[in-house]
Amino acid sequence: MIIDPKELPTPKLQAYIQGAVSPRPIAFVSSIDKEGNVNLSPFSFFNLFSMNPPILIFSPSRRVRDNSTKHTLQNVLEMPEVVINIVSYRMVEQTSLASCEFPKGTNEFIKSGFTEINSQLVKPPRVGEAPVSFECKVNQVIPLGEQGGAGNLIVCEVLLIHINKKILDSEGFIDPHRIDAVARMGQDYYCRASGENVFVVPKPNVKIGIGFDQIPTSIKNSSILTGNDLGRLGNIERLPSQEEVKIFQSTKIWQTAAVKGIEETHRLAKTYLEAGNVEDAWKILLPG
Repeated sequence: MIIDPKELPTPKLQAYIQGAVSPRPIAFVSSIDKEGNVNLSPFSFFNLFSMNPPILIFSPSRRVRDNSTKHTLQNVLEMPEVVINIVSYRMVEQTSLASCEFPKGTNEFIKSGFTEINSQLVKPPRVGEAPVSFECKVNQVIPLGEQGGAGNLIVCEVLLIHINKKILDSEGFIDPHRIDAVARMGQDYYCRASGENVFVVPKPNVKIGIGFDQIPTSIKNSSILTGNDLGRLGNIERLPSQEEVKIFQSTKIWQTAAVKGIEETHRLAKTYLEAGNVEDAWKILLPG
């Protein structure tokens, strides 16, 4: 299926792109207009873009149906300050309620039942129930177009961060299971980033893996090992020595698998890979 964006009506194009570019984190943004009216609204066109200075960007799009702009955009043009609150699973339904198109001047904190907490450095309040809140100044607003569906990048510099201590692990860092964040997908779908949905992929960082191209063809053509398995094999810095392979293959566990054939040895290697033991997986796979 090939799609030319120019040949689709914007709502249909939006459905395809938002369904593919997902999950997207949610910026639950509180803002204020020049009269002091508070607004609270969620945006899934949002992410982190810089650490020094710390920059978050979210984008309120023009409405497709009538090309009107959202109250948040109007507010930041009048008062260039926001609080970006992170949404946890326990508050997602209330957050959705805040996205209703209430008349301008309506306080969505009241409509959605959230608690207003005074910020320390900016005028908009933060959401008391949010696990993390970022007080920000708006450095720049970049319009991306003038038609319905066009985004407006709101570039926010983080001035102060509020973190609920209950979401921290024993080392003082944010535990993904405790923050229990949610993300937006296509249509009305959301994703919960905790529990079995969270997994670890070892990052190369300063280490340089041998690469996919260095994996023997007999292993790459395995009917048992997946692309993820091969990626992990290619991430090892060096292959085990021939002596190390021979020692491992003298064990009963390898010999039992080897007797049953190559598929069984690949299954054995897969269990080691799933346990994070890449070196021993290679010892299983390499010829002795």
